[in-house]
Amino acid sequence: MSLFQLAQRRKAMLRLALCGPSGSGKSHSALLIASGLTSGNIFVIDTEKGSALLEQGKPNIPPFSHAELSQPFSPARYCEYINTAVQEGADCIIIDSLSHAWSGVGGILDKHDKATLADRTHNTWAAWREVTPEHNRLVNTLLQCDVHLIITMRTKTSWQVVEDERGKKKPIKIGMKPEQKEGLEYEFTVVLDLSVEKHIATCSKDRTSLFDGNHFIPSQETGLELMDWLDQGIDPTTLSAEKMKALKKEVDTLAQVSNLENWYRTHRHEFNLLTPKDLDEMMGHCGQKKQALISGDNGRSSPQQQ
Repeated sequence: MSLFQLAQRRKAMLRLALCGPSGSGKSHSALLIASGLTSGNIFVIDTEKGSALLEQGKPNIPPFSHAELSQPFSPARYCEYINTAVQEGADCIIIDSLSHAWSGVGGILDKHDKATLADRTHNTWAAWREVTPEHNRLVNTLLQCDVHLIITMRTKTSWQVVEDERGKKKPIKIGMKPEQKEGLEYEFTVVLDLSVEKHIATCSKDRTSLFDGNHFIPSQETGLELMDWLDQGIDPTTLSAEKMKALKKEVDTLAQVSNLENWYRTHRHEFNLLTPKDLDEMMGHCGQKKQALISGDNGRSSPQQQ
């Protein structure tokens, strides 16, 4: 069985980042976009002292479930809130904001500083080795959750003098780098940078090609456009179910533990096509088949761990 198969477009879940300084409308924009993505359950994880609640009642803002995440803003607590939202039936999760997991109390930078001070030699590199896995687990949770995800990130701000439409100069606040680990933006489907001035969005990363070169105010229509793009292709749940059925059928024909082990080594790359739920079921099926074969061999085989 070849490692390579004919490429097929699959339906996908959105990973959207909204970056901007305070006052750029990140919370408002996230909720408007979410209303276009789904008519289902929108869950907001709010690290901004309940500021998302101020959006209730505004025009076109959808109903949403809300949970306030207070300090410590550890990556583990973010993961707990994300997993809880998924378990409680979220169709779209908004994290407002993710910056606290990096620069807030109990966030990665705070943990790094404490780990450095605790080290006898104050070795900062050793401290990074200690805290980086925590950040990686958070990123993995963001990427693996099977719902649409919109996150906001604060950006460091500076002031720039520009001319308005009447030719008069005025200072405006502009955003710079997001308060998060450098390179995190590469993990997202779309990254939009928001300005304080009229909340204009500019796309700095766009795998959809929907917004390249455009300047616009995010709205429900933005979510509808994204949903139309995401829905193109094969349903990965259906694809996974069909693949699991075929794999199970092959496993059931195997007559010896050694055959099962060889089959697994040859086909394990196909397991990447399975959803996490189907992967668990498939591994359980293989385990049950192995136990049945061992019993049939009267325990003579000593199979290696798969």
